[in-house]
Amino acid sequence: MLFSLNRRQLGVTLLTLSAIVVAGGSQAGTLEDVKKKGVVVIGIQGDNPPWGYVDSSGKQDGIDADMGRAFAEYLGVKAEFVALAVANRIPALTTGRVDILFATMAMLPERAKVVQYSKPYVANQITLVAAQATPINSNADMGKYVIGVPRSSTQDTQVTNNAPAGAEIRRFDDDAATIQALLSGQVQAVGANSFYPQRLNAAKPELGFEPKLHFTALYNGACTRLGEKEWNETANKFVDQIKSNGKLAAFYAKWMKAPVPVFPDSVPGVPFTVQ
Repeated sequence: MLFSLNRRQLGVTLLTLSAIVVAGGSQAGTLEDVKKKGVVVIGIQGDNPPWGYVDSSGKQDGIDADMGRAFAEYLGVKAEFVALAVANRIPALTTGRVDILFATMAMLPERAKVVQYSKPYVANQITLVAAQATPINSNADMGKYVIGVPRSSTQDTQVTNNAPAGAEIRRFDDDAATIQALLSGQVQAVGANSFYPQRLNAAKPELGFEPKLHFTALYNGACTRLGEKEWNETANKFVDQIKSNGKLAAFYAKWMKAPVPVFPDSVPGVPFTVQ
């Protein structure tokens, strides 16, 4: 009787799991679905200017927002943005909550195991930033201070890998919370992207926030789901087009105040095309 009951329970469980898989899969639209619907759902950061953020009127802005709107125009549909915290970006894509990510997605081999990157469209520098008066000259010096990072970010990875054993690292939900932690004195230094000093010095210019340690140069790409060749090919054609027609140069001039860098033809461990 117990065996019979367990078989029934197993049958119900399998049916339930099948329903979940089908329901999850139905959220992830094909390109044809997106064009029929007339809307592409784009995952973007909501708190990380000038990459992606929500302005005072509630509108998505930043270079990633401009990229997302240009991609929607390329598809001939409207853009619908979903603001995501750092740790929620990949889950939002893989579960089908969004169709594509333009979300400050640094190209990292471990991420490339779960998402498909496009060709790179923007470059970034990952550093450790602190006030001018804070003496940090080596990785070992990080052990003297409390370091803040956005949870699950590239900064988190780089600080964790470079800090000495026993260093106190505090992880926050997003870039805005990490920056506020430094401004309020909760931490004395933060793992930073290229634009942290600008944001910090706008708030407290008297402290002269500056990069103390340089960790790595990275490139960001759009992300689609693994194995979805049509999405990946479309994203790459879009990146090629905006590089050639001057749109990317205009976005760079607007947000980065710099010319478009030379992008690599490959990044170790990160394929730009579906394998």
